[in-house]
Amino acid sequence: MNAKQLAEELQRQQYPLALSAERREKIKAAGLIVVMGHSDDVMLLLGAITDEFDCYDGGTALIDSKGLLPARENLEEDHELEEYFARKRIAVPLEALWCAEPEHCWTYKTEIPHETFELFDDEEPYCRGLVMDIQDLPF
Repeated sequence: MNAKQLAEELQRQQYPLALSAERREKIKAAGLIVVMGHSDDVMLLLGAITDEFDCYDGGTALIDSKGLLPARENLEEDHELEEYFARKRIAVPLEALWCAEPEHCWTYKTEIPHETFELFDDEEPYCRGLVMDIQDLPF
């Protein structure tokens, strides 16, 4: 499975997206990352990287092949700060946009190669999510 195939499978699924544990493991094994909105304040990542980013009203996370970078203000130990600054130099922005388009609550902007899919809330578009390959993230 590649990013394009997974995005096609996820196209027009209902929010909240229900993925079985088995399906999540297959996505993880394929090295893929699904990015989507959850509620009105969270960017959710599932697959090769599983995490969430608080982004009420939108926001920008930094990501590399290890995952999302932690919030700088939460780091105190020297080794945490050293790792953060080393990762920050190569990390890529992943921007969550809240209501930036009239037809979607959540959309995303990034330079990371990706495929898109739409989640629906009943008959209405809710989120234009992304599928990325972890190999496209900086190491």
